[in-house]
Amino acid sequence: MEPREVITEAEERFERWRKITGLVAGPVVFAVLYFLPFPSLSHKAHMLLCVIGLVLVFWLTEALPIPVTALLGAVLNIVLGVAPAKEVFSPFAHPLVFLFIGSFILAEAISLHGLDKRFSLAILSIRFLERNPSGLLFAFGIIAAGTSMWVSNTASTAMMLPIAMGILSAIGDAVTPRDGFNLNRFSTMMMLMIAYGASVGGIATPVGTPPNLIGIGMIDTLVGVKIGFFEWMGFAVPITIVMFLFLFLLLGLFGGYGNVRLDIREYIEKNRSLLGTWSRAEINTAIAFSLTVFLWILPSVVGMILGKSHPLSELLSARLNAGVVALAGAVLLFILPVSLRECRFTMTWKHAVGIDWGTIVLFGGGLSLGKLMFSTGLAENFGRWLTEFSGVSSVWGLTAMGIMFAIILSETTSNTASANMVIPLIIAIAQSMNIPALPPALGACLGASFGFMLPVSTPPNAIVYGSGMVPILAMVRKGVLFDIGGFFIILFGVMGMSYLFGWM
Repeated sequence: MEPREVITEAEERFERWRKITGLVAGPVVFAVLYFLPFPSLSHKAHMLLCVIGLVLVFWLTEALPIPVTALLGAVLNIVLGVAPAKEVFSPFAHPLVFLFIGSFILAEAISLHGLDKRFSLAILSIRFLERNPSGLLFAFGIIAAGTSMWVSNTASTAMMLPIAMGILSAIGDAVTPRDGFNLNRFSTMMMLMIAYGASVGGIATPVGTPPNLIGIGMIDTLVGVKIGFFEWMGFAVPITIVMFLFLFLLLGLFGGYGNVRLDIREYIEKNRSLLGTWSRAEINTAIAFSLTVFLWILPSVVGMILGKSHPLSELLSARLNAGVVALAGAVLLFILPVSLRECRFTMTWKHAVGIDWGTIVLFGGGLSLGKLMFSTGLAENFGRWLTEFSGVSSVWGLTAMGIMFAIILSETTSNTASANMVIPLIIAIAQSMNIPALPPALGACLGASFGFMLPVSTPPNAIVYGSGMVPILAMVRKGVLFDIGGFFIILFGVMGMSYLFGWM
């Protein structure tokens, strides 16, 4: 069963109105900023401000496809003389761009050969998780979160939806209203657990969701701090665990669906038998993926044991860049054969080109704008203006503001666009205040992965809303509570990790 996205006529009218408004408002904002005097800005900074105004309006309204707007911003910066083409386009070849490409191809292979589905059904086969509704809900949340650590939250949700709908149908055939179990309520909680769990799980690894890589790239470029794969997981995994437990508390223990003894063993075993034994393509994909993850974390582990200044640590860090490792793992998929006689390999270029190139372009465009903000001096002025306006004077006040701003923005635009907008802004403010920029930047980065109130907030929300099992008011109520809880978890999590890792 393919997930379907239900868009009402009113929502369709709103989307048309939003895009048309953006197409008009974007050039108007550009013109207003162009003719307003900004004596503290250089000509290049002034032109960049005009371009950013246009780009932000187009990103918020999605007047043009978001990646196209990123390219438009790059073109305008060259045409208006903000910087030469080599400087504007160089961030599009940042090493993290190749980490995107490699990890996306690996994720495509995992989905293509059904490795994610095999993993999901294996988890669901654990007996104590399948006997009651809360256990089943917990299992689906773990699967969605675990899968989205390596595969996009959209793909994870799309993969989980038909499995969940099949199990819910089996439960519906087995229970009756007199059992004191509200199947409709449970179905809603199940759909929300899949969507929210997928978004939460993506926080745990650098490749889990685009905002993570955007944050890592901007922190590297604008702050000068490199965050390794294992270092990221060291602080993000504990935060992810706390978030997931809060999510389970919200949807499971306070789900209000009642309790009943379930018997879905036959359904799960039937679907596992349909997968059959491991195919050569699955084995090859598992080998390539496992080797890639091992090489991702190896430099950090060796650095922790021997010290970062040890020659071996320095050698591994220099040679096993995360982007290089991701590309090596992706290339390995094209080398490992499924059938040498038929000249078939684990991955084909036809499938590889289906990855999310738009996110890759958007990452390059956002990194380019962020870099130009600092090289033209616009970031320094932005920081000074916003500091005076907000009155924020401490690192934790700025971190809270960054998290809140990112969460609110992510309700109305894509998480990736939100990260591109908020992170460089927060870094600029921190540097203008002469306070550590890393904690606020990380807070904004994690906050950009939130946004759970509306179907349009993030693709997983739209997918489960399209199932017809999630009333809009239920999504809004649970989404608001999860946004508020997430704000405090991120804030206190970043505070704790900052002191633990010496970021202050």
